[in-house]
Amino acid sequence: MAKMKLNQWHFLMVFVLLHRVTGINVTLNNGGFENVIIAINPGIPEDDKIIDSIKDMVKDASSYLFSATEQRFYFKSVKIIIPLTWTPKPEYKRVTTESYDKADIIVADPFLKYGDDPYTLQYGGCGEPGRYIHLTSNFLTNDSMHDVYGPRGRVLVHEWAHLRWGVFDEYNNDAPFYTTGVNQAEATRCSAGITGQYIFRSNTGAARKCKFEYRTQLYEPGCQFIPDKKQTASASIMYMQSLSSAMQFCNKSNHNIKATNMQNKQCNFRSTWEVIMNSSDYASSFPINSPPSAPAISLLQTHDRVVCLVLDVSGSMTTYDRIARLKQAAELFLLQIIETGSWVGIVTFNSYATRQIGLRQITSDSVRESLKNYLPTSAGGGTIICSGVRQGFQVFLEKYTSTKGCEIVLLTDGEDNSVSSCFAEVQSSGSIIHTIALGPNAAKELEMLADMTGGLKFSATDSLDSNGLIDAFSRISSESGDISQQSIQLESKGEIIKRFEWLDGTVSIDKTVGNDTFFLVTWSTANYPPGILIKSPKGKRYTQDNFVIDNTNVRTARLKIPGTAETGDWIYSVQNTHSTEQVLSVTVTSRAASENVIPVTVKSYLNRESNTFPSPIVIYAEVSQGFLPIVGANVTATVESQSGKSVELDLFDDGSGVDILKSDGIYSRYFTVFTENGRYSIKVRVQGKDKIVRRVRRQSHALYVPGYVENGVINLNAPKPEPSEDDIQTDLGSFSRTTSGGSFVMSGVPPGVPPDVFPPSKITDLEVELNEDDEFLLSWTAPGNDYDSGTAERYEIKMSNNPLELRDATFNSATSLNTSGMTPEVAGTKQSFIYKPEEFPKENGTSIYFAIRAIDNSNNVGEASNIARAVLLLAAFPSANTEGHTTLSFMLNQVTMIVIIVCAAAIVICAIISITICCLHKKKTRHHETGM
Repeated sequence: MAKMKLNQWHFLMVFVLLHRVTGINVTLNNGGFENVIIAINPGIPEDDKIIDSIKDMVKDASSYLFSATEQRFYFKSVKIIIPLTWTPKPEYKRVTTESYDKADIIVADPFLKYGDDPYTLQYGGCGEPGRYIHLTSNFLTNDSMHDVYGPRGRVLVHEWAHLRWGVFDEYNNDAPFYTTGVNQAEATRCSAGITGQYIFRSNTGAARKCKFEYRTQLYEPGCQFIPDKKQTASASIMYMQSLSSAMQFCNKSNHNIKATNMQNKQCNFRSTWEVIMNSSDYASSFPINSPPSAPAISLLQTHDRVVCLVLDVSGSMTTYDRIARLKQAAELFLLQIIETGSWVGIVTFNSYATRQIGLRQITSDSVRESLKNYLPTSAGGGTIICSGVRQGFQVFLEKYTSTKGCEIVLLTDGEDNSVSSCFAEVQSSGSIIHTIALGPNAAKELEMLADMTGGLKFSATDSLDSNGLIDAFSRISSESGDISQQSIQLESKGEIIKRFEWLDGTVSIDKTVGNDTFFLVTWSTANYPPGILIKSPKGKRYTQDNFVIDNTNVRTARLKIPGTAETGDWIYSVQNTHSTEQVLSVTVTSRAASENVIPVTVKSYLNRESNTFPSPIVIYAEVSQGFLPIVGANVTATVESQSGKSVELDLFDDGSGVDILKSDGIYSRYFTVFTENGRYSIKVRVQGKDKIVRRVRRQSHALYVPGYVENGVINLNAPKPEPSEDDIQTDLGSFSRTTSGGSFVMSGVPPGVPPDVFPPSKITDLEVELNEDDEFLLSWTAPGNDYDSGTAERYEIKMSNNPLELRDATFNSATSLNTSGMTPEVAGTKQSFIYKPEEFPKENGTSIYFAIRAIDNSNNVGEASNIARAVLLLAAFPSANTEGHTTLSFMLNQVTMIVIIVCAAAIVICAIISITICCLHKKKTRHHETGM
């Protein structure tokens, strides 16, 4: 039996992996990308120019991509999702499983003015796909953007390479130049063959040649590289796709390994084309002889949300109080989560399916209250999941002619070997199925139903204090992109509380939320409510007398705060007044303070939804307000196995370990504590403290070209408009957020205590400096014993004048440094190491590269780090015989010195002449007075 269950999990893993290649997301068919989704945010005013611009952009991008990838890839079919707020048209078809939240490219206005930079949100490292591409309506309709970003089709190809192949920018706004030798610097770019001038623009708009700073061996701050309009270099698209000559990605032959950009840092000095060649897309592709046809573009429009709850009432639901917990969680969904204007129906199933109520539109609280009366309170019989799914489809067809775009929330706790019998119907339905697996024995095929329809996947254990079932229902919000209508979970906490003891906590309600704020209290055993006390920030007290108490056996108490809840810290205390211990829980939900206020949100993702031991799972949490990242928050993740064992870990946004970029609002961490096979659920909690959390600008975005040099004439574009720091650093105050991160399926976990097979994580923030004493100072963040947890045992540091020698494959052959006195610190600690070479050839401009890796006490070896570079500079100022690259600013400095010397000499000569004349004059005077 155990072997059969393991085989079922392996079958599920294979299906999920195949789904990633051939499922509802982008697919690659003979070099053509199909099912690319471009979604327009419902907040964008209706404008047909946006649609026309998207069509033109995609067509131009397809041809450009085909040429840039050596005739391997192009865009074959694209779907544009039109918001419900726009006027319906005959050519707009109904969406099926597509949605704004799952789109590859979103069109949305920036949160702040002056935010039209296209960008791709990237979570993972080199070669890992991004989340989405963000374009603004102004970028799509304002043709003046061509001057600063280039043609839209070219911009899309630049961003598509980020999204699809996980490559990085070849420019660096934070380090726009790098030194190449004494008094020599270059613009950070690829390829190095791109020519141009170095220009400084003053506040008045006047332009001059940049000054060279000998202390830093770089150009002065504010200096800009102005490229020549006509170039001979054909690379690279990831540097400046706006150049007409840029027709290639940088490859091994022309890659600039000296450039201080993210591509070199994240990809260990591999070129963009090398990374693309290493992708599964490239492996399954081949050159296409003839140009492809234009992309097929279809228009889809969203519609009212239509949901049917399909709930298991089989006999196993009577165990572990599951039917009561189902009613608690489903009530929360009906009363607090589902958006106003949505349509909802309810179906129950065991051996047969029963329609409890057809679709009713949520138009008032009274409709919500009436719907909860159709939720089940008893259970019995067998489990046939497909009967429930089919009955859900029938509920949709009672009102609509098609099931396309409708949603089923499917909850079950039972095993059912016949689930695959309705796979074909599900795939052809065009409906979305969100699945909730309750308990350890829920059918293994549930994830398949969600995967083939683009639904969400959750699991909840029978551990009552995890609050997992309520968290799952709280997460199933609309995916339309209208965040102002979505319910936001602020708090979810449950604990086993002994007799007469308290469950205490604080939930911070910030100014971005406050409407439809509910406090939900549940308890597990007693037939009467516990003692409840809620205190508002201004001291108003709410007790159980203010709560609506459910008179059935559901054991819930609900308080709705009238109007908009006060901002500040709300303190809750719930006392167990029962004679024995029981589980008490508190859940708080709210909505945006108004349609004009964008709330702070947290979104949680995993690097994979199925995993095989010993590969780690990476948990990501994106904390933002609109498109502005929020940094400085405390973020924790709780991972619970299907048997109820939970592990809590802190997520970090510090640019080390698995976190690729510091202070970008994406918090992450490895998880390796696998105790069993099966489903694991994720919950993420975020707490932001006033005066600590802050908003920041998005760091990665398309390059804003400052101008061009054409026929020797410098033509500057308008300076890039920037939002003020006051706009960005608006006081957020304290806030609380909680969300379910869904679930993943684990297989291959060995029985008993797993062996130590996890290495230290890759060090990703190694830096090196050469000080005045000819010492190399290396610094980095310590990894752990198991990726980013614990303490490693030792380090290996290597040095070479060839960065390619420091990659994993050739790391051992590089020159070793003596690290015998170096002891690793606990993960997350900043460490440093000083190396002074005894005999080292000192030549101006020599580049020296370093890399480091950690090893644990079981001899598990971590990956080689990012490769850090130092440049030997033996002279601080130019000499008379300096050769090579010399800027006009350097020559001007020489002229200035000569002028100063000449002037000083003239002053000295004049002074000598004056003194001589004065002395002679005095001598004559003395002769006249004395008669001598």
